[in-house]
Amino acid sequence: MLSPEELEQLDPAESIFPSPIPVQCVSSDEYMPPPQTEKQREFEGRIKEYGAELARKQGVSRRRFFQSAAGMAAAFVAMNETYGPFYMVSRAEAATPEMANERAKALKNQFIMDMHTHFLRDDTPIKTFVAQRATVGKLGWNLQIGEKEQTIDDLKFPNYFKEIYLDSDTKVGCISGSYSVDPAFSFLTNDMKYAAREKINKEAGTRRSFSHAIFTPGHAGWLDKVEEEQARLKPDSWKGYTIGDNTNKHLSKWPFRLDDEKVMYPFYEKLLKWSKTNPSLKNVCIHKGLFPPQIEQKFPHLLEYSDVRDVGKAAKDWPQLNFIIYHSGWRWTGPNAPKAAWEHFEKTGRIEWVTDLAEIPEKYGVKNVYGDLGQLFAWTTTANPRLGAAVMGTLIKGLGSSNVVWGTDAVWTGAPQWQIEALRRLEIPEDMQKKYGYRPLGAADGPVKNAIFGGNNARLYHVTPKQQAEIIVDRVAQIKETYEQEGPGRTNMAYGFVAKKT
Repeated sequence: MLSPEELEQLDPAESIFPSPIPVQCVSSDEYMPPPQTEKQREFEGRIKEYGAELARKQGVSRRRFFQSAAGMAAAFVAMNETYGPFYMVSRAEAATPEMANERAKALKNQFIMDMHTHFLRDDTPIKTFVAQRATVGKLGWNLQIGEKEQTIDDLKFPNYFKEIYLDSDTKVGCISGSYSVDPAFSFLTNDMKYAAREKINKEAGTRRSFSHAIFTPGHAGWLDKVEEEQARLKPDSWKGYTIGDNTNKHLSKWPFRLDDEKVMYPFYEKLLKWSKTNPSLKNVCIHKGLFPPQIEQKFPHLLEYSDVRDVGKAAKDWPQLNFIIYHSGWRWTGPNAPKAAWEHFEKTGRIEWVTDLAEIPEKYGVKNVYGDLGQLFAWTTTANPRLGAAVMGTLIKGLGSSNVVWGTDAVWTGAPQWQIEALRRLEIPEDMQKKYGYRPLGAADGPVKNAIFGGNNARLYHVTPKQQAEIIVDRVAQIKETYEQEGPGRTNMAYGFVAKKT
């Protein structure tokens, strides 16, 4: 959790201009976001001006324009004009609703499986979000909020369902969670994740929702708890935090290493046994990274548990399991994150801990290590698309396009449609391809992006082509069709924290 001194430096994320693409980096209350960069300020000014001009020509409000496919295209035009031609988009698409709508329609059935999503429990003690939304209303930033009493409902289940399944092209989502030594500060309990999954799937009539269960090595009786919850909750996979307590790092009593033969290998044995009836249980999902140097200075004893040094041996010793590394080990968060990460890359050709992860297959001779894009893709895309291109190039070069998996960490950054569109349109510049040996990403629905968006996760979680086809026409799909015709549309809101503008 952020300290009172750190919170004084932040504003609620709802306060930023509701562009289809966030105009600065957003964080939850687990770590500090960086301040808006000069380029991000340039992008904000450009998208405001460009949006107002096109909205006026199309006879709609700017807010309504930004909810449309043309509005999304306009945001990427503004990104290209700010950062350079990284995204496949044209001014004609932004200015011609019919052209933008035709492209969106052609891609709407693309199979997108987001295995890294969050919402907050109803009884959460994390009340900072309430004060944020109240401030937004009182200052007039969001007229829909106004002066009415605020809750944190936007970070709870109903809005989660809306933003994941109705405001984006996501077809399947995995409900994840965070863990704290103080149970009240865990975003969701394992039972809550299970209940939400069952509710969504019952409504859909298909497997729209998956859920993690969190495992906590070191706690007294933790393996007995794993046994009990596996039998009762039947999670789709298990997730752990090697750092111990990521939310309240000062309370972290039980960090662990993936290659600890005494602590972890008995757990892996259980997963293999259970995978005989549910193959998805071969997936070991692990939070790594989000541990920049300034956090290391406060908690130096947690460094070895936060990076990826323990992944290779565990993956080699357990080739039957899949080690899915959340955030791909992305180290950089905090005030200087995008700048520091890019300077490091320019100097060394490496992205701290992400490159280390990408080199594990060659170093250890393994094929069972995967990189998740949650938060990593969002941060690098909004702050420096060239860095985002380097991230994608590095992961695909080292892990292979078959081992990079889609996750967004939504709903902290709002509905994930902007991240979906960013990857659909992103291409690695030719100069970077030649210099670093990166491969092109290709078309929005080409083999590389289709694999990352959904194909790889579908293989890991055994979602068959038949099940994918059923999802496209299920009850949630019918609800989404009605919503798109009659609903209020995407809010383009972000939730959490942003650095105050200077």
